Amino acid sequence: MAWPSWLPLRDSLRPLSPYGAPQVPARAALNTNENPYSPSPALQKAITDAVAKVASDLNRYPDRDATVLRTKLADYINEQSGTKFSADNLWAANGSNEIIQSIFLAFAQGSVLGFTPSYSMHPLIAKVTGSSWIDGKRNADFSLNTADAVAEIQKHKPTLTFITTPNNPTGGAVTIDSIQMLADAAKSVGGLLVVDEAYAEFSEWSAIDMVSEDKPLAVTRTFSKTLSMAALRVGYVVAPKQMIADLEIAVLPYHLDSFKQAATIAALGFVSEMEQRVDLIKSERSRIFAAISEMECDVWPSGSNFILFRPRSTVASAVWQRMVDSGVLVRDFSTTPRLTGCLRVTVGTPDENSAFLDALTAALSVK
Repeated sequence: MAWPSWLPLRDSLRPLSPYGAPQVPARAALNTNENPYSPSPALQKAITDAVAKVASDLNRYPDRDATVLRTKLADYINEQSGTKFSADNLWAANGSNEIIQSIFLAFAQGSVLGFTPSYSMHPLIAKVTGSSWIDGKRNADFSLNTADAVAEIQKHKPTLTFITTPNNPTGGAVTIDSIQMLADAAKSVGGLLVVDEAYAEFSEWSAIDMVSEDKPLAVTRTFSKTLSMAALRVGYVVAPKQMIADLEIAVLPYHLDSFKQAATIAALGFVSEMEQRVDLIKSERSRIFAAISEMECDVWPSGSNFILFRPRSTVASAVWQRMVDSGVLVRDFSTTPRLTGCLRVTVGTPDENSAFLDALTAALSVK
C-alpha cells in the first residue's frame, strides 16, 4: 500500500497488515475458534441482571483495580487447580490480547522470542510496540524441541519468551517438564516466560499451578473460548504479585468497564455449564479428527477446540473456496510461512461439524 506523504506512519508498521480472519457469511462459521454454543438462557439472564445493576452508575468510572472480579477469578482458579492465589496474583483486561500487549509494554526490552508457527498476534504486537521479535523454530511436525528452545533462550537472552500451549494454529501441547525447562532458562538470562493458555480448558493440563513468587512465569487465558463470551472480550493473567503490580503501570487507567466486570462475575457462576460444553466440544473434536484421518489429508492431533489439516492432492485454497461456496467457512493458512497448504477448522456444534465433513468430502472429490 502506498502511504501519503503527509501521514507519518512509523516505518516499522508500513509492511504490516491488520490482524483478522475473513468475515464471510456462512451457515457454519468455523474459522475463529469461538465456542459454538451461545450462553444459556440462565447465563443470559444473569448477565442482563448484573449489567442492569451497574447501569445507574455509568456516570462514574469503573473500579480501576477490578477488585471483585480479580477476587472471583482467584477463587475460580484455586478451585480448578488446587492453588492458593489471591487477587494480587491476577489481572484482567480486554481479552488476552490486551494482557499480552501490556506485558510487552511493561517488560519487553531488547529481544522477544517465540516459536512459530504459533499465535500470530505475538510477533505482531512485538512489532507494534517496537520490540525486536526473534522467530524461533519448531520441528517439522510442529512440536517443540525443548533442548533447541532452551539453547535459543540462552543464545538470544530475550527479556520475554512466549510459548503457546495448546499451540494455535497447530493444536499440540507442550509438556510440563518442557515448561519447567523453559522457565529455568528464562530465569537464567534475566527474562520472563509467558505461557499463552487461551485453549487450556480443552487440554489435559495447565501451567497455572507452576506460577510462584520466585519464578519468572506468567500464564495468560481468555473467556472467549470456554464461557461463550468472545463478544465481551475478557482475558486474564496469573503471575507473581510483583509482575501484576508492574503491569498496572503500563495499562491505561479504567481500562476495564463496569459492564464487562459485572458480566464476567456473573458468568463465573456458570462454570459447571462451561465444563459440560467443553466435554461436548472435545467429543466432537475426536469425531472430526477420526473422519479427516480417513480422507486424503494430513491431520495433526489437537488438545484444543480446533484441528489443523492439509489436503494431500488438492490445492488447499481451492478446497477452502469450495467449502465457502457450500456455506462452510474454515481458516486458510495455506500461504502462511511454515504452514503451506494447511487449513484449520474450529470444532462447532454436531450439525456444523457434519456440514463441514460433508463439505470437505465434496471439495476433495473435485479433480
